[in-house]
Amino acid sequence: MKRFLTTILTGIFVLLSCSVVCAKSVGVIMSGDIPYYQDIHKSFMDNVSGFFKEQGIEVVVQKPVPENMSWTNAARKLVTIGSEVIISYGAAATLTTMKATSDIPILFAGVYDPQAMQMTGKNATGVSSTVPVDTVLKRLSSIKKISKLGIILSKSEKDSILQTKEIKGSEGTFGFSSVLITIQDGVNKDSITGVDAIVLTTCAAAMVNVKDIIDVARRDKLLTAALLGGAENEGVVLTVMVSPEEQGKKLADIVKKVLGGSKPSDISVTQPKELVTIINMKEAQSLGITIPANVKGSATKVIE
Repeated sequence: MKRFLTTILTGIFVLLSCSVVCAKSVGVIMSGDIPYYQDIHKSFMDNVSGFFKEQGIEVVVQKPVPENMSWTNAARKLVTIGSEVIISYGAAATLTTMKATSDIPILFAGVYDPQAMQMTGKNATGVSSTVPVDTVLKRLSSIKKISKLGIILSKSEKDSILQTKEIKGSEGTFGFSSVLITIQDGVNKDSITGVDAIVLTTCAAAMVNVKDIIDVARRDKLLTAALLGGAENEGVVLTVMVSPEEQGKKLADIVKKVLGGSKPSDISVTQPKELVTIINMKEAQSLGITIPANVKGSATKVIE
């Protein structure tokens, strides 16, 4: 009788374990719960929710703070639970996840110039969020003559470093010199000085600390621009980004293909066509900055 009960209990344990471990799951890494990534993810889920329900797939979301150990821990957790695929938003999260697994498909979005960062491989592909840096600088220079441009970057985020190099490479074309402002855990407000304008690269650290950056911009009446969406409502005057809605939709198409049996190596990185420009007129007016009619007219959205 005792042996019989032991056998039954063991069987129940195995069944319960299998219900947890054997369930299909899609892992998601969303650094810092950043609004831009949230918007991509919402669009993604809108386009896969029915498919996931039919396939019995659970979505497991990790929201690490933007630093290496947190990204690593999030990636390891999703590998450990046996994710069918891992969705990663942002370059740093994607590169960290690629180190954590070479077997599980890694499908990314919100990544600047993935080819330049060698993100494509046998188990990785996704959607690019590349915005031509010169497009942003041209619109910024149309608003205000800039002598010194502050660049907000994170040295632990490869895309941020890449954009910084590209901005510095355009100094001669637009007639400004660059001042590098590095942030990681927080913003030293006193270190942002002697500049006419600020550009926020796509680093997650900048988005997490955007309120402190905007405080400095308001203090010194500085023009601000961002290559990543989500900070326009916080006070960034000029935002130029790749549509998060289009990225989410294209990411959903890729995920369906991979879950259907396609290999990531057979799917080319997608570059969305829709570029979104947002002008925060309300913030510009409070700073005493005039937005030219042609710049305002070219905006996808204007915040009055």
